[in-house]
Amino acid sequence: MNGEELTEQETALYDRQIRVWGVDAQRRLSKSHILVSGLKGTVIEFCKNIILAGVGSLTLNDDRPVTDELLSANFLIPPDETVFGEKSLAELSCESLKDFNPMVRVSVQKGDLSSFGVDFFDKFDAVVVSCCSLNTKKSVNEKCRKSSKRVAFYTVDCRDSCGEIFVDLQDYTYSKTKMDKMTECKLQYPSFEEAIAIPWRSLPRRLSKLYFAMRVIERFEEYQGRMPGQTSAADLPNVLNLRKELCEAHSLSEHQAPDALIERLLSGTREFPPVCAVVGGILGQEVIKAISGKGDPLKNFFFFDAMDGKGIIEDIGKTNDDA
Repeated sequence: MNGEELTEQETALYDRQIRVWGVDAQRRLSKSHILVSGLKGTVIEFCKNIILAGVGSLTLNDDRPVTDELLSANFLIPPDETVFGEKSLAELSCESLKDFNPMVRVSVQKGDLSSFGVDFFDKFDAVVVSCCSLNTKKSVNEKCRKSSKRVAFYTVDCRDSCGEIFVDLQDYTYSKTKMDKMTECKLQYPSFEEAIAIPWRSLPRRLSKLYFAMRVIERFEEYQGRMPGQTSAADLPNVLNLRKELCEAHSLSEHQAPDALIERLLSGTREFPPVCAVVGGILGQEVIKAISGKGDPLKNFFFFDAMDGKGIIEDIGKTNDDA
């Protein structure tokens, strides 16, 4: 979109959502540029949602070839190998996503996400990453923070019937209605590296057990040089040993990361489409909030477990004791 105002065509197309969040919010969405990397099922759900919402452009980054596992939760790619050719996951997904909303520019950026510099991320308003290593999450988040403008950063990870979202909006100002009055609110977010560096013993006692289980598996994959999801039940003994080491170092009971939960996350490498829909929907909602500047944003972790159907928000950042 080149101008400041919505065109007549955009106003007609987005009429229903304009009634919900207003013309100004829709204008901001229509001017926004989003980057997503790692096109598993949850991220595909997210892409569908924000394209229908009417963002300005969506750039896809995932050079991997299509596999049976990736097809299990990606509804954009037909299970017909004759259409694959030598196309990457991003290229195949791009073709289908364009059909959802022809007014949104959808493109593909080839290359290793970790190799892109700060200038590359300057082009975007929000960056969503999945299926990448712990070091890549930290690195990309840091580059977003070094940008000349505020670039919202999100990570999302679904394993078995569980999902996790992390949000970094840096220094964020937004509007909310309270007692029929519009008020301005400010929040400060820690980076991903800062958040996961908080000593476990200083975290709330009732913190989601998914947080600790995900950190243990994340650290195991880092030590082993594996990508997310490259695990199986056979890794359980080694992961439990690592959990013991980490819990002892943090003065935390091992019961905070239960055996059964860790085993589920290790062996359930395929995403569940219903979980993808829930977590991808929450992620889309949060990105829309951040771009529009309306509504209370998530700060800063969200966890979902289909076993109990609960979604939990946890605010994990520096405490007074850590300052």
